[in-house]
Amino acid sequence: MRFVVEKIHNIKLQTSNFKHCTMTLKRRAFINLSATVAATGIVSGLSSFTPAQKETPLPLLAADAEPITVKEREGRIAKAQRLLFENKMEALVLDCGTSMQYFTGISWWPSERTMVAIIPARGTVKYVCPGFEEDRLRELISIGKEVYAWQEDESPYTLIATVFKDAGISSGTIAMEERLRFFIADGIRKEASHLNYASGDPVTIPCRIVKSAAELALMQKASDITIAAIKAGASKLKEGMSQGDLATIIENAQQQMGGNNPFALCLFGESSAFPHGSTKPQKLKKGDIVLMDCGCQVHGYCSDITRTIVFGAEPTKRQEQIWNLEKQSQAAGFAAARIGSPCENVDAAARKVITDAGFGPGYKLPGLPHRTGHGIGMDGHEWGNMVKGNKKILEPGMCFSIEPTISIMGEFGVRFEDCVYMTTDGPRWFTQPSKSIQEPFD
Repeated sequence: MRFVVEKIHNIKLQTSNFKHCTMTLKRRAFINLSATVAATGIVSGLSSFTPAQKETPLPLLAADAEPITVKEREGRIAKAQRLLFENKMEALVLDCGTSMQYFTGISWWPSERTMVAIIPARGTVKYVCPGFEEDRLRELISIGKEVYAWQEDESPYTLIATVFKDAGISSGTIAMEERLRFFIADGIRKEASHLNYASGDPVTIPCRIVKSAAELALMQKASDITIAAIKAGASKLKEGMSQGDLATIIENAQQQMGGNNPFALCLFGESSAFPHGSTKPQKLKKGDIVLMDCGCQVHGYCSDITRTIVFGAEPTKRQEQIWNLEKQSQAAGFAAARIGSPCENVDAAARKVITDAGFGPGYKLPGLPHRTGHGIGMDGHEWGNMVKGNKKILEPGMCFSIEPTISIMGEFGVRFEDCVYMTTDGPRWFTQPSKSIQEPFD
């Protein structure tokens, strides 16, 4: 359950020097965590983590990650053009953002100066950009070559209308990608008022929601980095540390291993009942629930993983009961993810386990206060939500999280979040779910 980066640090109130921290886990938790971390080769054994020793450098796990090729992007554009034709649309307008990067490979800051890519139903991709940025844009272009540059005292929308005209578009419907900003859409409508305009979702969603083998490989790499970083962070838990302290450790670990734009939402004790955290500062105490919701990107593709553990003490009966219930709920959601079934079935199955145990019903607390999962790909949250009412049929290549949080306000919350990708034989995990509260990592 990825959260906006601005809030993910949980209002960091304190920073610490983690190179000199020591573990306060009880013997059983200490041994279990030592074994799992040592097996990964991510950090030195917990028993040897002392102020006098240096940490083992984290491996650059993203070193062998292969970016999406130009050939694959060309295939995406060909599919988009086929969908434009099938939906009786003449062109797709892309603002700066994920979809532009998906189709063209160009990452561009969305400033107030209009820069768009236009995919006509017939012909090559064309670009409209500020005149002083033309040379920089041309350095980035790998697909298409036509650039229409506007000067500071000119209207970019006049040029966009010219692009339509040059592409032979004199009538019909123009598709607007969902993140096209209003001032751009409004400018285009006024300048080319003879054309009709509609949502580009029938084009962009079918393209992006089904992932290729290359995309899945990048998401797998991002997931490998994140789970390793969570393990590294868990190995450095220290009584008295803040939620922000732990978030910083995990974010830094992801970055060191090659994960870009890392985030980490770390919640202790009662604040773990808030799915996206509380504004109240927390200091780690023995026996606290520790919830770590983290992710990163590799060549533009995301991970999103949550683990919940108990720090420094044997779990209470209540903690273990809720932890096991969460595991059963996640497993039920996974079992319901079947090719040809609607997305809402995943939510229904996971939620039933929780409500049958006396929580809820629906989104009522204590219980599961949000959907069971969200789509994931180049954006941490994409289409394909596992939520009541979503009749979208699951098909091979779709990717989504399964994360049925159990929130008990005033006590704690437990969330496991692992993402899956659909194959012809059913779902496959990017990361293996936690085995038990004593063995939270695979």
